[in-house]
Amino acid sequence: MADPTFKDLFRAATRSAVHLEMRDGYMRDADFLQWQAGQRFDPAERWRSWFDLVQQTTGRGVEVRRARIVSEPITDYIRFEYDVTSAHNVAAGEKVRWLPRRKASDVPLPGNDFWLFDGNAVLFNHFAGNGDMLESEYTTDASVAKLCADAFEAVWDRAIPHEEYHPA
Repeated sequence: MADPTFKDLFRAATRSAVHLEMRDGYMRDADFLQWQAGQRFDPAERWRSWFDLVQQTTGRGVEVRRARIVSEPITDYIRFEYDVTSAHNVAAGEKVRWLPRRKASDVPLPGNDFWLFDGNAVLFNHFAGNGDMLESEYTTDASVAKLCADAFEAVWDRAIPHEEYHPA
């Protein structure tokens, strides 16, 4: 049997979908390059499928949270994420927090960004050095899920809510 897709996992979640991001840069796609050139756009319209998926999920009572560990001063890519978070993530129903990397030194963290669904299904995201997405890795190994859950909650407890975070 094939591993479930990201959308399958999201649609099957009954309690929670949490995401930990730990990189200072991701794909230098057209959206980022347009933003970097000073051309602003409406994230809710640009990424409508994501917006709709999150709204449907939170509408079912599933809590969707995202925590980002970031170096300060932040990179251009993190500034891009910060600038679109209110209209993209928060407006769709996500709760988002930011943790300056210097405050994460004593938190045991997995080696890769991940999504954790209902505390037991983990989808790791593997990226190339330049930020391009390579592949995902799915596991329901209980010890891995616990590591991810503990790491996420430790970061979440220390992190600053998006509305209060003012990046350096």
